[in-house]
Amino acid sequence: MQIPNVFLYLALIGSSLHFSSAPAFADLKLPKRLVAAALERTRHTVAYDGRYVSIKYPGGDVPKDIGVCSDVVIRSFRKLGIDLQQKIHEDMVKHFELYPSFWGLKAPDSNIDHRRVPNLRIFFKRHGVELPETRRGGDYKPGDLVTWNLKKSGHLPHIGIVTDQKSRDGMRPLIVHNIGEGPKLEDVLFDFKITGHYRYPAE
Repeated sequence: MQIPNVFLYLALIGSSLHFSSAPAFADLKLPKRLVAAALERTRHTVAYDGRYVSIKYPGGDVPKDIGVCSDVVIRSFRKLGIDLQQKIHEDMVKHFELYPSFWGLKAPDSNIDHRRVPNLRIFFKRHGVELPETRRGGDYKPGDLVTWNLKKSGHLPHIGIVTDQKSRDGMRPLIVHNIGEGPKLEDVLFDFKITGHYRYPAE
């Protein structure tokens, strides 16, 4: 029996839709993988040290026993095969003028750019999803990235990764971050002024 052309067309379209959606389906696991990578960071002893270090590019990292809040994010994403050092450097080479100029740089610097929270904010806003900064714990999903200003007056940026673990009252997700004593899992989501809420890669 000959299959009518319309049914054959629909079958082909359905088949192509199925296969094209496979990568997106696989990416649904990425937030859980990021959370697992972040939680794994809490098992490392890391002295808080943000000094400038010359590192290789791409795939470069400061010594494993030192780091700051941004290094928790960089190292967690690397477990997923995502090198933010390279991605941010490539974006800054093309769009340097879009990134903050606090440090007086005249060109990108792959040794340090990805370790600066203001640069991470611009990158996640440009290439991820920028989400509302609310006071509702349920709005912050596992794998989301949150930035804060730690000073009530002045500028001290900070960043952490939202996990799937909850505060004792169940109202807030716990955060993996390094605020000075190495990577920790803590109930700090609303302890400081939130300056950004992102999801990367974009869904």
